[in-house]
Amino acid sequence: MSKKGILHMRLGPGKHMHGVDLMDGAVKGEDFDYFHDLIVGQEMTRANARGFQDGNMAGMTISLTAVLQFANDEEWKNKIAKEVFSGEKKICLAITEAFAGSDVAGIRTTAEKTADGKHYIVNGTKKWITNGVFCDYFVTGVKTEKGLSVLLIKRQEGLETSAIKTSYSPAAGTAYVTFDNVKVPVENLLGKENKGLQVILSNFNHERWMMAGAVIPHCEANQAWIENITYQMTLMPYAQQATHLAGPIGLLKMFSTRSAHEIADEAVQVFGGRALTRTGMGATIEMFHRTYKFDAILGGAEEILGDLGVRQAMKNMPKSML
Repeated sequence: MSKKGILHMRLGPGKHMHGVDLMDGAVKGEDFDYFHDLIVGQEMTRANARGFQDGNMAGMTISLTAVLQFANDEEWKNKIAKEVFSGEKKICLAITEAFAGSDVAGIRTTAEKTADGKHYIVNGTKKWITNGVFCDYFVTGVKTEKGLSVLLIKRQEGLETSAIKTSYSPAAGTAYVTFDNVKVPVENLLGKENKGLQVILSNFNHERWMMAGAVIPHCEANQAWIENITYQMTLMPYAQQATHLAGPIGLLKMFSTRSAHEIADEAVQVFGGRALTRTGMGATIEMFHRTYKFDAILGGAEEILGDLGVRQAMKNMPKSML
């Protein structure tokens, strides 16, 4: 995947693509845009293997971007990026907790500074962490003294992972992660201390857009909507996307997974008993019906995204009255 540029492509367009030869010269890294990104994401669903989709470095897709954008040391950032893009090391996003779910502000994992101010001591747990079983680095949301912060934590003593059995596949490496007095250098802080919400939210747009692209089951309305948003993404600076597209992307993901719910249900009724078996004519239906709910929950549950979309629309609505 590294040699073909697939690992680079999974993060979308950006400076990390410059000079990268994609698919043996099919596209130059500098020319890679969000429509190329959409094609990559949707083609990976053709394998009809949800565990493969997420196991194929989905954790990297939603975590390395935080390092590239918010690392405070250029040399350190480049070292991490080189290790991950080469395939030598693996990285994941560790935000979700058993008691917080989609409520990022409700996380309980703590990071307290040592007396000399040179390290954080991290304690807590994370759950449903995609790729966590086999990862070397964890982009981790923590509670600091006055708010939420994000740390890059390497696998070390006190950091343990155990596999979580899900209804799709162990290939995704879904993990329960425990931090027991894990010592982290303060230089591993991403962004600013107590300002971690910005780091976390900055990547949600691309993650949710990518998930919508993957779950859309050849439905013209959803495909037209995502291509419209993708066109805007190609013309809009990254910072503006967070302001203008967070709401529409949230509503798109909610609508596409609601559509998937209806389509999966109808397909089972049409295929009957075949839709309940994992082999033969109904294998595709069985897999989709069993796994479409992952997209309805991961990256922000439907009701959370519906609320976000409406709030964003209300916030930007002109204050005019008849």
